Amino acid sequence: MSDSPSPQRRQRTLEILQLRRAQRLLDTLFHGLPLASRLRVGAFMAFKSVLASAFAYGVGYLLRPEEAFWAAISAVAVTQVHYGETRGAGRSRVLGTLFGGMAGLLGLAIGGSGDLLSFALALSLVTVACWLANAGTAAKIGGITSAIVLLVPAAGPRWEVAAFRLGEVLCGTACALAVGLLVSRLEHRVEAKAEGEKG
Repeated sequence: MSDSPSPQRRQRTLEILQLRRAQRLLDTLFHGLPLASRLRVGAFMAFKSVLASAFAYGVGYLLRPEEAFWAAISAVAVTQVHYGETRGAGRSRVLGTLFGGMAGLLGLAIGGSGDLLSFALALSLVTVACWLANAGTAAKIGGITSAIVLLVPAAGPRWEVAAFRLGEVLCGTACALAVGLLVSRLEHRVEAKAEGEKG
C-alpha cells in the first residue's frame, strides 16, 4: 500500500491552489481600481448594507423588538460586494447558526449553561459538522452561536435562545438577499454606463 496521494486528491489540491492564486489576483486587481471605481463600489456596498439592515431591523422589531438587532447584524454580515458572494455568505450564516444552535443545545443537555467543557465540546462538534457539510466558512458563525446559547445569560428556556437566534438570522439573511438582488441590477446598469462613458 502506497502512502502517495491518489490522482484525484492531487488534482483537488492543485485546484485549491489555483483558486487561492486566482483570489489573490482578483484582490490585487480590485485594489488597483481607480478611485472613482472604488468609490462607486463602496457607495453601493454602503447602500446595500444600510438598506438590508434597516429592512431586517424593521421586520425583526415587528416580530421580537428586544432582539431585533440580531436581524440587522445578520443582514450586515451577509451583505457582500457581489450578489453571488451574498448568497454564499447567507448559506454559511444560516448553516452555521443552525449547527451552532443544535450544538449549543447539546452542550446544555450535557453540562448546562456556562459550563466551559460543554462549550468546548459544542464548538468542536459544530466546527467538524460544518466542514463535513462542505461549509467550512460556517464554522465561525456556528461557534459564535454555540457561545451565545451556552455562555450568554438569558431569561427563559435555552431552546428559545437557539430558536429565536435562527429566526433572526433567517430574517437578516432574507433581507440581505432581497436587497442584494435588487441593488445588483441597478449596480450593473451604473457600471455599464460608466464603462460606456470611458469608451
